[in-house]
Amino acid sequence: MKIGLFFGSFNPIHIGHLAMANYFVEFSDLEQIWMVVSPQNPFKTKKNLLSEYDRYQMVDLALSDDFQIRVSNIEFNLPKPSYTIDTLTYLTEKHKNHQFALIIGSDNLKYFHRWKNYEEIIDQYDIYVYPRPGSDPFQFSEKFPFKVVNAPYIEISSSFIRNAIAEGKDVRYFLPEKVYQYIKEMHLYEN
Repeated sequence: MKIGLFFGSFNPIHIGHLAMANYFVEFSDLEQIWMVVSPQNPFKTKKNLLSEYDRYQMVDLALSDDFQIRVSNIEFNLPKPSYTIDTLTYLTEKHKNHQFALIIGSDNLKYFHRWKNYEEIIDQYDIYVYPRPGSDPFQFSEKFPFKVVNAPYIEISSSFIRNAIAEGKDVRYFLPEKVYQYIKEMHLYEN
């Protein structure tokens, strides 16, 4: 089975994440998408980052019983900070019958050369790139071999949602209903 790994903080998961995962599972050769909740991205600070368990819970609530799109907490038990190559290597060794691919936004290409062992990722894994605001994936096509997927351009961010909640805005339609209820009940992002 060919599985696309969609890494993220998912702080919180929103309809843009879900639409992108759905697009990849329906319009590419990927048979499943695993949404990997990252405890700590080495390029991001922990400011405003909810606990990994709250973020995992929200992704789990968002996906319910979807067989094709699943949540993964694989990085919770790996050394921190989380490096993509370490996770890919671990999953490849653990699931020898699966072929793993990496799904990233085009905004990641600018710094891809700074990723740990990025050459190994390029050599051993397919990389699928989706469009993100302010970045053109084709400007990096000579540097990195990847598959640009003509996915819908979705301009929603978790930081927008966090800021809106902190300002008392109603963002219920930007989030899956169960995630919105969880955020409300737990009073997340309010400060």
